[in-house]
Amino acid sequence: MSQICTKCKDPIPENEELDPIASKYPVCNKCWKEWKEYRIMVMNEMRLDMSMADHRKLLKKHEKIFAGVLTPEGDYIDYSNEDNRKPDEETSS
Repeated sequence: MSQICTKCKDPIPENEELDPIASKYPVCNKCWKEWKEYRIMVMNEMRLDMSMADHRKLLKKHEKIFAGVLTPEGDYIDYSNEDNRKPDEETSS
């Protein structure tokens, strides 16, 4: 069974080797490369100091938001529910 990227929603080929951290979400290599570039901008814009635990925690939160597994409000997205796999579409609350 192939995995689906939580960011772009494209299937990840089974023979594709993912970064160990990216595979936890899972995020395809293309999106993970985007995150690695984007995280530098996040660190610079927010003036994060990686020697401080709370700054690393904040960067990890932004990583999860970027990967599509966490909402900006801090709620985890349950991807076992197929309706949650379309984050670009508005849902009625």
